[in-house]
Amino acid sequence: MASKPHPPLMKKHSQSDLVSRLKTRKILGVGGEDDDGEVHRSKLSQMLGNDIKYQVREPVGLRVWILISAVAFTVMALMALVLPKQLYDIVFEEEINNTSVSIRLYGGALLSLSLIIWNGVYAQEKIIIQWTLLSEACYFAIQFLVTSVTLVEIGSLPNAAIFLLLSRVIFLLVTLLYYYYLGRGRPKKI
Repeated sequence: MASKPHPPLMKKHSQSDLVSRLKTRKILGVGGEDDDGEVHRSKLSQMLGNDIKYQVREPVGLRVWILISAVAFTVMALMALVLPKQLYDIVFEEEINNTSVSIRLYGGALLSLSLIIWNGVYAQEKIIIQWTLLSEACYFAIQFLVTSVTLVEIGSLPNAAIFLLLSRVIFLLVTLLYYYYLGRGRPKKI
């Protein structure tokens, strides 16, 4: 009996061949997750549109937080537009007659910001959610500073204003934590 000859030995792939294969897999969107645990969208899937498997891994409670923020911003904006003097009286516990126009302008700006946050509730793209959180954090920081300066100018410290300042600090911290966590991604499991 004659034995079959062995097939010729396979050549090892060169380094450039392996790099080429990795680039092809990246373009096609094949090959799993990156170091942050996210699946990046390929060029083809970007052209075809959104796909459910490319959604962002979200921190627990992120959508609920954005929804609460959107509702709170909308309610405050409507209060500032409809009842400007009463809103000022509640926070600063004093009555001023010349503030209704500026508070209504504040309400309009706040309503515009609430529309951005409502968009963040339904957004799937990570960058849109991050910008929503960043704009919310900027608002809380600016409102804290403006309210603090106003209280120093008035020379009084009403309970409602203290509550407002504390709530803005808490909201700012929660928003920045979500922003940081969303930007950082999840660490790779070992």
